[in-house]
Amino acid sequence: MKNWIIVGVTSAIAESVARIWAERGYKLFLVARNENRLADIAQDLKVRGAASVTTFAMDANAFERHQECFDAALKSMGRIDGILVAHGTLPDQKACETSFNVARSEIETNGLSVISLCTIAANLFEQQRQGDIAVISSVAGDRGRQSNYVYGAAKGMVSIFLQGLRNRLAKSGVHVTTIKPGFVDTPMTASFDKGGPLWASADQVASGIVGAVDKKRNVVYLPWFWWIIMNIIRHIPEFIFKKMKL
Repeated sequence: MKNWIIVGVTSAIAESVARIWAERGYKLFLVARNENRLADIAQDLKVRGAASVTTFAMDANAFERHQECFDAALKSMGRIDGILVAHGTLPDQKACETSFNVARSEIETNGLSVISLCTIAANLFEQQRQGDIAVISSVAGDRGRQSNYVYGAAKGMVSIFLQGLRNRLAKSGVHVTTIKPGFVDTPMTASFDKGGPLWASADQVASGIVGAVDKKRNVVYLPWFWWIIMNIIRHIPEFIFKKMKL
């Protein structure tokens, strides 16, 4: 039995991960903004077999409450074996281009709040010399594109931060997994045209996340073929790439 914090559990992917862990009999500490949704998910996970389920209502941008969240998780579960950070927003790129305040807010949500939570987790796990940090980043962070470069910048910051954190914590028995989904059919992408083979379901991505955590993967692209796609995109020369409409 393991004890996990899930931040952003009301997202489709995180909720699906939580269901898998509940069926394994894990203790779960669920964090999200919407108290009603938290209560509904908690009840469902108890029915599915979770050893215990505790909820903590918090906006991820309330940085001053992050330590309180960890303290509550420790009090509830006795110890923390891992944290899945899965919250985020999909910004309106045009709004970010016309307003720095909008761009800053999106970077705080998708980047800085993640770094804050991971810093607290890293220090705790380093002290106890065990633990897993799993974070949903994105393929968007692999290269800046005109269609979503503010979102990509935040996710790129997270990916580089996790890379350094993984290097720092390796000697302490703490593992860091960077999760990079491609296109996922979730409520957050409801306005997108979802035809074609590149789209995955939340359940498919969740299964990949659980497998990556179990196998102590460092970086995982979900589905796997996004590694090929992004490897090609990363290696397009800049003088060609800047003329492309991506």
